[in-house]
Amino acid sequence: MNYLRVESIAKSYGERFLFSNITLTIAKGERVALIAKNGSGKTTLLNILTGREIPDEGNVVFDKNISWAYLEQEPQFNEQSTLIETVFAADNEILRAVANYELVIENSDSSPNELQSAMEKMDALNAWDIETKIHTILTQLNLHHHLNKSVNLLSGGQRKRLALARVLLQNPDLMILDEPTNHLDIQMIEWLESYLKANDTTLLLVTHDRYFLDTVCTEIIELDDKKLFTYKGDYAYFLEKKEMRETFEAKELQSTKKQYKKELEWMRKQPKARTTKSKSRIETFHELKAKASLKKQVDKVEINMQMQRLGSKILETHQLKKSFGDFKICEDFTYLFKPGERIGVVGKNGVGKSTFLNLLLGTEKADSGRIIKGDTVKFAHYSQEGLDIKDDKRVIEVVTDIAEFIDIGKGQKLSATALLKRFLFDSKQQYNYVSTLSGGEKRRLYLLTILIQKPNFLVLDEPTNDLDIETLNVLEEFLEEYSGCLLVVTHDRYFMDNLVDSLLIFEGDGKIRSFNGNYQDYLNEMEEIKIANNELKSNSNPKKQNKSKSKIKLSFNEQRELELLRKELPKLQKKKVELEEIVGSGSSNYEELLQYGNELKTTNLSIDENEFRQLELSEF
Repeated sequence: MNYLRVESIAKSYGERFLFSNITLTIAKGERVALIAKNGSGKTTLLNILTGREIPDEGNVVFDKNISWAYLEQEPQFNEQSTLIETVFAADNEILRAVANYELVIENSDSSPNELQSAMEKMDALNAWDIETKIHTILTQLNLHHHLNKSVNLLSGGQRKRLALARVLLQNPDLMILDEPTNHLDIQMIEWLESYLKANDTTLLLVTHDRYFLDTVCTEIIELDDKKLFTYKGDYAYFLEKKEMRETFEAKELQSTKKQYKKELEWMRKQPKARTTKSKSRIETFHELKAKASLKKQVDKVEINMQMQRLGSKILETHQLKKSFGDFKICEDFTYLFKPGERIGVVGKNGVGKSTFLNLLLGTEKADSGRIIKGDTVKFAHYSQEGLDIKDDKRVIEVVTDIAEFIDIGKGQKLSATALLKRFLFDSKQQYNYVSTLSGGEKRRLYLLTILIQKPNFLVLDEPTNDLDIETLNVLEEFLEEYSGCLLVVTHDRYFMDNLVDSLLIFEGDGKIRSFNGNYQDYLNEMEEIKIANNELKSNSNPKKQNKSKSKIKLSFNEQRELELLRKELPKLQKKKVELEEIVGSGSSNYEELLQYGNELKTTNLSIDENEFRQLELSEF
């Protein structure tokens, strides 16, 4: 059954021709990834499919019996609505009951009567399964603590996650997703992979995340040279078949040019009067001429930058502390960065990874501790925010403001124009305004401005966002040969596994753990620990295990108990933090310290009991 049919569509903007004769179908159960170079029209194609733009030619047809939803790269909302109003913006009694229930749970001032009334309504509508699904999605996307927050106060990452939650909660037959992994941390991406596969969702998505692509998608379509090519397989299969296709096309073009040269000689020798047979050959000649004159764009980003000399002393941190109120970024962090070290920074969204980078760079002040930077260290910071320039600036001016000529090593210098061409900005595009660039093109230009500073310590904060896969491959090749220090925050596991040798893992509450190995090594270790813990629990209480298998649903009182536990846990955790600060203050009053120490012990025990009981109840 075909959910979506695209028939011979074409699109251009003035002289800029994006694509023509694009035809494809998306059938039920298919999970298709669309990939292409930045600026080739991926987002425009999705906008045409979803009716946001009109094609110059062709038709887009959805099966009238299915529902579909679109996750945009830059989602739009009613800015005055709250998060929960946006999520539950549907004329549906069950969703309204779930929304009311979530608000009661979220509100610490809710009375027991309000909670009981909300739960009775949920029971009457048999809405618990939907509530569980909604709660899971909002929790996994870290939105459950912001239900009453106005949309206009959300960060860019929160807005993207809200848009994703809205699409998932619609549970459509077909999802069209533009860069769904942007602004998700690694744990969120892994959950989203499992969710999409478990629900057997029909998908068409644009993504640069190669692990996500391999895990979720069964087919790849590539928009290249204004045409669409289909590959039934994973990313490695795509690379293999793409290379074979391009090799065949190159040979075919070479053969056409040889034949054209031969026919050109014939044309020059012929008299003006032509026979019927000759006229046929002339027509063939003109067809050959058209084919031979076609030039396939095979341009590739070239990164070849010199690095300033790096001495033996790099960067040291000693008992570094930083917090905002009760929220701790780092606590007594001590680390010695070594020459050529390549470190990945891992942790959930909101734990303070970007703030930590700013501490090391000196743009954020620590509460206490010391940071000692080597004399030869030259930082370059690729931030999530990207280019901070006026839209009325031309592309060439962005580079010439830094330097007219750039030293690329071995005595070679390139002009700003030549360097931009290496980064795939042709002569015409160099004089366009920055505002006309696609998101990926802006990130590519930003990358250029970072690398021409000749840094020997690169700090990259989400460098893979909006870059096409081909540019990512070239960037990886450059960084593999880069002899300076590399510190990278990224949700792209493929990128991280290829480049880093060790990790700094943000575990929360200011704890940063050093791990020797890449992200896959870390996952393997966590899996081994999880298996060992499960075996230990299973062996320690077989009776409880057998009992739990027979139970399939919570009673009313157990459901109420679970919600009360969820409300109580944050209060206990806050109390724990306050007590830890008092105990760690170094007060000379021994009796008070002993009293607070005993209270901290009791609080920790209460937290453990709360979490264990929640785990028991959540199994059903």
